[in-house]
Amino acid sequence: MPTAEDLIQLGFSLQKAGKYEDAEHAYREALEQDKDNAEIYNLMGVLKLQQNDVISAVHMAEQAVEKRPEAYFYETLFQTYIRAKLYKQIVLRENEVMERFPEDFSLLFNLALAHKNMRNIHEAVKFYDKALRVNPASYDAWFNISHLYSVEGETKNAVSALKICKKIRPHDNDTDYFLSLALMRIKDYNHGLKLFESRFSKETAYALINKSYPNKARRDNLWDGRNIKNKTLLVYYEAGFGDVIMFSRYLPLARQKCGKVILYCQKSLSPLFKLNKQLGINEIIDSYIPESEIDFDYHIPLLSLPYALKLKGEKVFAHSEGYLHADSEQAEKYRKKYFDNDKLKIGIKWQGNTYYDQDRVIPASAFKPLMTVENTQFYSFQTFEGAEDIKELDNIIDVGKDLLDFSQTAAALSNLDLVVCNDTSLAHLAGAMGIPCWIILPYEVNWRWHTDLSVCDWYESVRLFRQHKLNDWAGVIEDVKAEMLNCLNHAPSLS
Repeated sequence: MPTAEDLIQLGFSLQKAGKYEDAEHAYREALEQDKDNAEIYNLMGVLKLQQNDVISAVHMAEQAVEKRPEAYFYETLFQTYIRAKLYKQIVLRENEVMERFPEDFSLLFNLALAHKNMRNIHEAVKFYDKALRVNPASYDAWFNISHLYSVEGETKNAVSALKICKKIRPHDNDTDYFLSLALMRIKDYNHGLKLFESRFSKETAYALINKSYPNKARRDNLWDGRNIKNKTLLVYYEAGFGDVIMFSRYLPLARQKCGKVILYCQKSLSPLFKLNKQLGINEIIDSYIPESEIDFDYHIPLLSLPYALKLKGEKVFAHSEGYLHADSEQAEKYRKKYFDNDKLKIGIKWQGNTYYDQDRVIPASAFKPLMTVENTQFYSFQTFEGAEDIKELDNIIDVGKDLLDFSQTAAALSNLDLVVCNDTSLAHLAGAMGIPCWIILPYEVNWRWHTDLSVCDWYESVRLFRQHKLNDWAGVIEDVKAEMLNCLNHAPSLS
């Protein structure tokens, strides 16, 4: 008759061979002989993870730790908790782990990860710091702590951590990309823009344009900013609407170096750019054109323009205000339909494209305190996704239902005294038009708003308001209301 040890070895061999059911049978036979063997429970925990039976894996790993609290068994247990997203269970074992294994890198790392996922930022930083004292060469620990520094606005620390990541992995694209964002957040565009070229969206945009025009959009004719006075440049979008509006400020500078500029943009932006001829765009396309019918010599993704143009210092913020405008006749039509009143006209939007960032979504109901300010009329500019949430607000006029493209949005916006919205394309459009706009930012601030939130370098008409703590929209809305009342008490407008 095989001993428990024989059965464990057999089970382990079967498990390595991927014969999970047979391995489990061997382990259970072993448990019949030695029901208190912690090693068997630990192996069963790993086996159940491999079978994607996470709940059973948790149960087995917990028994292993209960019977013999070894570091290795805690590691298995924490992996089961992570797979089950039971981060609180890891945190609840913090004291026993620190008492028994205060120098175990893996356990310290998992404690940090648990706090990170529970958004306990300061505790997560503390445990990553402890882990790094044990293993200062851990790329993952440095990378994770850099993100937490960024969340807390400690961007210089984030830069330092990412520079260490770059020493550990000198040619890693993720490191370069996130370092670029951190550098640009502290306005070091001289170094940040170069590393920003590592971004995934650039490669995706290039791959798509190369697939469409394999003979004309090649690596060897990516534009590098040189003078091509007798040549045609194709500039194409690669990101969301807000990015395209923001980076369109560079199109006139590109046009100065080219004979002709073709812009390939999203359909909903096309009418707006066709209207704004001062951008210097010679031709605008918003859908596929066969390669035989399009002619260009060089190409570049839109977000690469400031790097190609070799912009330094404050020149990165070229055309900070008023570089886009609305059609006056269309604006008048919206005025007569929606804005023909003597009240202070305030447009709001609470949600952008949730594919990019859920943290920027503001509950529509959070705007209610602003709507109690006297002599104001609020207008919803929410379109498509999230528009149904207007039902949570009273006495608001729904303009968004009439807006199908950004030309229409610009026309309606031009009738407002103020825009108050989340970090979304509407804010970029208002800023680009020079319309007063107050952007309500989440606690984790996007790189483009920099570290000094008392100013907005990109748009002179924009002001920034940030959450005081994670998910606290009520507090920042109170700040906006207080500033609104303050402005109204000192001036007839909110500009």
